Amino acid sequence: MYQWRKFEFFEEKSGGKAAVPAEIAGKINCSSSGRGKIAVGCDDGTVGLIDRSFKLSGAFQAHSSSVLFLQQLKQKNILVTVGDDKQPSAQQSSICLKVFDLDKVQEEGSSSTTPFCVQILRIFTNQFPEAKITSFLVLEESPPIIQIAIGLDSGAIYCIKGDIARERITRFKLQVETDNKTGNPIPGSEKTGNPITGLGFRAEGRALQLFAVTPTSVSLFNLDENPPKRHTLDMIGCEANAVSMSDRLDLIIGRPEAVYFYEIDGRGPCWAFDGEKKFLGWFRGYLLSIISDQRNPKKNTFNIYDLKNRLIANSMQVGEVSHMLNEWGYVILIMSDKKVLCVGEKDMESKLDMLFKKNLYTVAINLVQSQQADLAATSEVLRKYGDHLYLKQEYDEAMNQYINTIGYLEPSYVIQKFLDAQRIYNLTNYLEKLHDRGLASKDHTTLLLNCYTKLKDVEKLNQFIKDDGTAGEHKFDVETAIRVCRAAGYHEHAMFVAKKSGRHELYLKILLEDLGRYDEALKYIASLAVNQAGYTVKEYGKILVEHRPAETVEILLNLCCVERETNGGEELGFVGASPMDFVNIFVHYPKYLMDFLEKYVSRVKNSSEQVEIHNTLLELYLSNDLSYPSLSQENGVELNLPSISNSSKPNEKKPITETNEERERVERQTKGLNLLKSAWDSSTDQPSYDIDLALILCETNKFKPGLLFLYEKMKLYKEVISCYMQAHDHQGLISCCTRLADSATGGDPSLWADLLKYFGELGTDCSKEVKEVLGFVEKEDVLPPILVLQTLAKNPCLTLSVVKDYIARKLEQESKFIEEDRKSIDKYKEETDLMRKEISDLQTNAKIFQLSKCTTCTFTLDLPAVHFMCMHSFHLRCLGDNEKECPECASEYRQLAEEKMRLEQNGRDHDVFFRMLRGSKDGFGVVAEYFGKGIVSKTVVGQEEG
Repeated sequence: MYQWRKFEFFEEKSGGKAAVPAEIAGKINCSSSGRGKIAVGCDDGTVGLIDRSFKLSGAFQAHSSSVLFLQQLKQKNILVTVGDDKQPSAQQSSICLKVFDLDKVQEEGSSSTTPFCVQILRIFTNQFPEAKITSFLVLEESPPIIQIAIGLDSGAIYCIKGDIARERITRFKLQVETDNKTGNPIPGSEKTGNPITGLGFRAEGRALQLFAVTPTSVSLFNLDENPPKRHTLDMIGCEANAVSMSDRLDLIIGRPEAVYFYEIDGRGPCWAFDGEKKFLGWFRGYLLSIISDQRNPKKNTFNIYDLKNRLIANSMQVGEVSHMLNEWGYVILIMSDKKVLCVGEKDMESKLDMLFKKNLYTVAINLVQSQQADLAATSEVLRKYGDHLYLKQEYDEAMNQYINTIGYLEPSYVIQKFLDAQRIYNLTNYLEKLHDRGLASKDHTTLLLNCYTKLKDVEKLNQFIKDDGTAGEHKFDVETAIRVCRAAGYHEHAMFVAKKSGRHELYLKILLEDLGRYDEALKYIASLAVNQAGYTVKEYGKILVEHRPAETVEILLNLCCVERETNGGEELGFVGASPMDFVNIFVHYPKYLMDFLEKYVSRVKNSSEQVEIHNTLLELYLSNDLSYPSLSQENGVELNLPSISNSSKPNEKKPITETNEERERVERQTKGLNLLKSAWDSSTDQPSYDIDLALILCETNKFKPGLLFLYEKMKLYKEVISCYMQAHDHQGLISCCTRLADSATGGDPSLWADLLKYFGELGTDCSKEVKEVLGFVEKEDVLPPILVLQTLAKNPCLTLSVVKDYIARKLEQESKFIEEDRKSIDKYKEETDLMRKEISDLQTNAKIFQLSKCTTCTFTLDLPAVHFMCMHSFHLRCLGDNEKECPECASEYRQLAEEKMRLEQNGRDHDVFFRMLRGSKDGFGVVAEYFGKGIVSKTVVGQEEG
């Protein structure tokens, strides 16, 4: 033990000036601390209370003779004393136990006050014979229940348990000295046994034990048993005041040769501290010991031991000590001359500075760890120790210290010290630990992987990358690890990390950009879920199309044509990716895009994106050129940069190439026309493509068949014939008009007028075509002859012979119409005159009814009879009630009235009028008919306006 280092971790706080207050005149027999005060008992029976400034805060007469023992409780402000009072009778002992409530004060006169005495209890009775008290201990179980143990010089222990204030107590006796053979108390041992020199309670949960120490033994009583059973822990003991309890509730005894620790099952650690222990104590994990000086009995050594760190925290020479206490965070020694020595522990910073100056970093580390300092303070000590070792060039040991600071010390502080290539092993070790604790950043991962690659330590790299100890989660930044491994050429490691972490896009990037393993990349994509595979193809589809176009198209078809079925197996549709999402990857390979979309359309009939797909296909079909340099090179044809070897004969392959390209273009245009027609059949009003876009494509690429189809479907017949006019296709123009100008099939007869105007303004000889057109004009009766002549007169190349037959036929036809109209006029004039004469007769002359038979029953007409102006006569009985119309003529009259009403309604319905006007070849005839029927008249207009 003499090898233990000595330090000055404690210092005197009172400056050597503290002393027991002068008001305490008697000799101090006992002392106790707690609740911020020190209580001392004197031989004159008084108890003094000393405050932190060592002034008397209170004093009272506890016993009439002397105070032998006292203890201040912690949970309540209660003071328990044992003292000598006046003996009331010869049969009763003068020793009694008193309980004082220091919070309550009772008046004893006008000038002094005394704490309230809760209870006075006689210790010795007939069942408990009187003996000298050698030790005293009180345990607060659960106030007001307390446990009191009183040790006697006879080796017996008197125990009192309960609520003493209410005298609800239980007494029992424990005997330490027993017969080794029978286990019973030795007869007469009450007077001759070894005294009890120390007591100690051990309370763990509900278990309660009592240590008892004599000069020759250490015993343990289990107070939970009834009666308590004694267990002898050791056959050596100690003298009074050399007994204490540690914070772990272990018993401590001091003997001249050593200090012993005892647990409930026997002797524990033993510390060989030489010298007679006059006092033994425990303070904040330190062992306190006052050892007498063999050469000078009046001088003693006060040692404070740190048993965990095996050092002497303080050692000082003191005088003769009468009492040792712990209060206010200090160790208080009361000397026999009533001087007081107050010793306090220095703060942690001062202790560490003391150790650092001596380069005792190991001691400093053990010190902060044993005193449960915060981890930040511990890491600071470790850092300083590491710096010290680093300066001594002990790099391995320094790194061990730095590793222990991970989580508190900034990693860059350590990394900068070990960036030298010669210390890369230490740096690697530190970075590994940093990753193991999950505190590494992206830069740390980069640095560690670079260390592995520079060291070419593939084994550690494998262990770092492929470690599965974290349940599938990596302890590093995935993207950083992949980036560094790729840069260092460790592509397999990068692929492993990407695959394990589910970073499919990075996995494929390595396969495609670094390794060029296109087939493997395609297989990997095929193994992914639809959404993941779709995302990766969008990202790297251009590379795949460039090197594996056919396989890429198949992958896309599998992604886009995922069928969804019901439980019964009935197909409901497709739930795959959208084919339009992948159009951009074919930007340099439109032929493969066309192939992909064609196959998709053939598999999926009713796609939600059918319009967009058809638009794209139309653009591909109708484009004049789908060749790109990359595609041409793949096919072995150089379009932009012909080779030098072929430059002497540049035209040898050109016809073949042009022929192939022309054939492909014709095939695509045929597909385009078929798509235009199939996507807009007669059963639908709108096509499954954008009409405007289709028109623009056909116009831009000069695709005449497509334009003609679209114009015809849109009923833009004039645009159709305009196309033929621009191409000067006269036969096609006439054939088109023959088909589109037929009014019987819903055509537009006015097309013939446009066609005739075209020939009239043509400026070339087109007599044959004009004659053919005139035949259709005459048949459809589209234009009056005068307009025909005026239109054709503009073409100087046309002669009168072209229209001679047409004019002759029209004149003959007009003459015939004139003659028919003249006959009709004469007929209508005669009928009108006849009707006017009849009206006049009805208005001026009497009407003679000569009919002799009833029109209804054909019997002879007799009175009463009814005659109508229509010359029909009836029996009155043959007519219905209130019959005012001729039954024979009523139906005809009603038809005329309804017709008149209908005509009047049509006159007010302008939509009908204009519809008839537009649908008639002879618009003038429709107007004339309205006037002739009186529908359009001033009278009607006047009524409507009125």
